[in-house]
Amino acid sequence: MNLNPNQLTDYANTFITVLVDYSPKVISAFLILFIGLYTIRLINRFIRRIMIKRQLDPTLTKFLADILLWVLRVLLFVTFISKLGIETSSFVAILGAMGLAVGLSLQGSLSNFAGGMLIILFKPFKVGDTIEAQGVTGSVSEIQIFVTKLITPNNQTIFVPNGSLSNGTIINYSLQGYRRADLTIAISYDTDIKKAKDIITEVLKSNPKILQTPAAEVSVKNLTDNAIQLAVRPWANNEDFGAVFAETLENCKLAFDKEGIIIQPFVKELAKNQS
Repeated sequence: MNLNPNQLTDYANTFITVLVDYSPKVISAFLILFIGLYTIRLINRFIRRIMIKRQLDPTLTKFLADILLWVLRVLLFVTFISKLGIETSSFVAILGAMGLAVGLSLQGSLSNFAGGMLIILFKPFKVGDTIEAQGVTGSVSEIQIFVTKLITPNNQTIFVPNGSLSNGTIINYSLQGYRRADLTIAISYDTDIKKAKDIITEVLKSNPKILQTPAAEVSVKNLTDNAIQLAVRPWANNEDFGAVFAETLENCKLAFDKEGIIIQPFVKELAKNQS
């Protein structure tokens, strides 16, 4: 294909005309893009400061700020391509179809996302609380958008999906600030019940970690074929619960040995967790 000088001149004139006509749109579009990105960054920082000042949950603060950031970026991108003269209706339709496809393929993740929002908003527990849920028990290390991270008493890390966590039963052992240890000590029928109860009561009173209010309880729980079961229920602050549980059993055994009282082969933990 041979081009003569006149055709080259025509092409050059057409290119220059298009460039002159289109350059204001390109320049204005990129100005909107750069100014918009800078403005979005300022807005995001401002919103974060407001939420921090109002002492919102750090996880919720980060999540809301990130959502706002990406929503503003998408709106800016649509404005940018519209300014370039690109038809946005088809683009928005494609985005909607992609969003629907992604939503259908990520139903489980969306359920966990919604569960994370419910946990963050209604706060059935917070970081540092000891909870039992979905068959596991541990201290809440981190509340993420999709999962909650628990640290078990033996230092294992468990990630529980927020969808099942928010829809199931949650036992929060830390919410009230103190807990009751439910112990059962079995003694023989030859033992003086009142004497055994007095010994246990003295053991409970001598332990400074056991709360005086609410008062600890010592009572007959059950009469089995070979033993009298005594219910021992001391109260302790959350941080002392594990120590109180163990020390009560040990000190009762030592006190019974001094008095010649034999514990029957039955010592059962009724409380499900030590922490």
